[in-house]
Amino acid sequence: MYVAKCTRNESFQQGRLSDYGNIKLSPAAGALNYGQGVFEGTKAFRREDGKILLFRPEQNAIRMQIGADRMCMEAPSIQQFVDAVKQTALGNKRWIPSPGKGSLYMRPLLLGTGPTLGVAPAPEYTFLVYASPVSTYFKDGMAPLNLYVSDEFHRTTRGGAGGVKSITNYAPVMKALLSAKEQGFSDVVYLDSVHKKYLEEVSTSNIFLVKGNVISTPATIGTILEGITRKSVIDIARDLGSKVEERSIEVGKLMEAEEVFTTGTAMSIGSVGSVTYNCKRVKYKTGNDLVGQKLYKTLVGIQVGKVEDKYNWVVQID
Repeated sequence: MYVAKCTRNESFQQGRLSDYGNIKLSPAAGALNYGQGVFEGTKAFRREDGKILLFRPEQNAIRMQIGADRMCMEAPSIQQFVDAVKQTALGNKRWIPSPGKGSLYMRPLLLGTGPTLGVAPAPEYTFLVYASPVSTYFKDGMAPLNLYVSDEFHRTTRGGAGGVKSITNYAPVMKALLSAKEQGFSDVVYLDSVHKKYLEEVSTSNIFLVKGNVISTPATIGTILEGITRKSVIDIARDLGSKVEERSIEVGKLMEAEEVFTTGTAMSIGSVGSVTYNCKRVKYKTGNDLVGQKLYKTLVGIQVGKVEDKYNWVVQID
C-alpha cells in the first residue's frame, strides 16, 4: 500500500509503498473522533495483452480535493494522487485478475490522523492507497437488483456532505440497508430529506431511469455524489443517441419508468428488476438488448481495452 503524510497547511511529502498492514492512530485522531476523512474508489484492469489500465484516475483526484476542502483537510495534488494509484497498481500487479475475471479495486483514503481533542481540523493527515482483487460487486453477479425506496431514512440533507465522498456518509445508511436486505431487497433508494419525494441515490451508487429515448438521473445539487461512472455513462449515452436529462425526479416517475439501472465504480452498471415503494412493487424490463446493458458493454469495453477510447479516459501504466 502507498502511504504519505503532511501537516496542516503544508503539502504532502513524497509517499512510498510498504507492505499492507495496520496503521497507528492516536485515540484523539480527527478521523476517529470527528469523522474527518474522505475516500475514493477506482480500478485497475488487465488487458488481453497483459498491459494494465486505469480508468479516469485524475477525476478521482479532483473529487478527493473537493471533498477534502469540504472537510477542512489537506489533499494530495492531482499528480501525486495519480502516481500513488499507479504505484499501488504496479505493486499489486500479481493480484490483478485475468481479463474477464475481475479487476483490482483500489481505495485511496485521506484521513485526519493528528490528535485534536476539540472540534477542529486535525494537525496531521495521512493519504494512503490499498487494494484488493475483486470479481463482481453483487453476490448474484449481474442478476437484476430489487430495490426498496425508503421514506424513513435519509442519506444526507441540504448543506451537508452528501455531495462529497466523506467517510461519514456511509455508516448512516447501514441501518436502512440491513433492514432492506432482511426483507429480501438488494439495496435502498433514498429520497430527499426536505420534500421526501425526490429521488437522490442508492446507498453506494447513482440511479438512472429510462423511458423512450430519454434517460433521466437526479441532478447533483450538493446532496448527491457526482459519480465518475455516472459522468462517463452520461457522455456515452449521449454519443449513442439518447437524450439525457439531469433534473429533479419525483418518486412517482420511478414507478412509471420502462427501465432502471444504477451506476458506481464497484458495480459499474447494474440492471434493476424491481422497485418497491409504499408496499407497491413495480417490475422493469431486463435483458441484454436494453439501454443499461448497451451502456455497460461500451463502458466496460473501454475500461478493458476492447472498445476504442475516443474520450482519452484510459491510462496505460504497463
